[in-house]
Amino acid sequence: MRILLLITCLQLGGAEQQVAALALQYRSLGHAVSVVSLMPGCELTLPEGIELLMLNMRKTPAALLATLMQIRQFVLRWRPDVVHSHMVHANLMARLLTRVCTVPATICTAHNYFEGGALRMLAYRLTDRWADLTTQVSDEGRQRMIDVRAAPASRIIYVPNGFDTTRYRPSAGQRAATRAELGLHPDDRLVLNVGRLVADKAQTALIDAFAQASLGDRTVLMIAGEGPQRDALAQRIEHHGLSARVLLLGKRMDVPALLNAADLFVLSSVIEGMPLVVGEALSSGCPVVATDASGVPAMVRGIGTLVPRGDTPALARAIRDAVSQGRGGPADEAARHKHIATRFNIELIARDWLRLYARYARASAPAQVEATDAAARYR
Repeated sequence: MRILLLITCLQLGGAEQQVAALALQYRSLGHAVSVVSLMPGCELTLPEGIELLMLNMRKTPAALLATLMQIRQFVLRWRPDVVHSHMVHANLMARLLTRVCTVPATICTAHNYFEGGALRMLAYRLTDRWADLTTQVSDEGRQRMIDVRAAPASRIIYVPNGFDTTRYRPSAGQRAATRAELGLHPDDRLVLNVGRLVADKAQTALIDAFAQASLGDRTVLMIAGEGPQRDALAQRIEHHGLSARVLLLGKRMDVPALLNAADLFVLSSVIEGMPLVVGEALSSGCPVVATDASGVPAMVRGIGTLVPRGDTPALARAIRDAVSQGRGGPADEAARHKHIATRFNIELIARDWLRLYARYARASAPAQVEATDAAARYR
């Protein structure tokens, strides 16, 4: 099969990493893959053997039309069996593409609970029939798009993101080495958060909750990531007098090692799409406390602790309880890994996508029947 993955940009974000992961899986299974990015620049490692087209889209009518014509020219030359777009701008561009050339199948994936305001939702609604199918990475995000009439219930399904669970698994050796590198004593407890330092991640509330939990000097909080909220977080740490126990690690490329070193992973977000780092933490055997942001309950329910978004006292209590319980033994770690590996392994997700591609490219059954069948595994 010839698969064109169309995306808004290739920065180091969740949707972008998902496209790279899917491209790698498709190539390993013998499919031809091309990636088209509407914006220049690439912060990801893409697999060998794919054809990459980077554009420089600007938000003027003439520039948008020029970008559309560049994609059309590429499609006519490359002749994909399916165009699978990711993120709102690419989704709308993929739908416009069907007006200027023939594509056997067009599937659009929304990656955020909040895909935009009224104008974007209107654009989704008006162009819905130009796509064969729209998908959402969370059940909550799917329901919101139905509620705001961005898509009818019969034409939008939930298909989660996946990741390589072989990279994220419990490792006693990696845990010991990383904790030593971080300067942690065997009796220290590490609470970890990983994510961009932005308002939606609510790391200020996490710092407040950590302060309220009163966990003692042997428990530290480390936050890995960069972003515009860094100065505000540093001020919050100083406000609570926690400079010795709350550390901003900056951008890290060793997240699997950090998750193995941690005794608890905490997600404090108020808005998410589907934060794969929660699944990565569980897959690494790490206990998780997380807010009930979009996409989180499907990963955490039955194996971790969910708290309401914006409830800092509840978050503090959950952190305190989880730290007191500890990481557990090898059996506990293995149970967390299995919970994720059987649901969100990227190989399973990629094969689900390939079945959807084939069905829509053949146009062999009504969309509603196909969507119901495709979504059944995630219920």
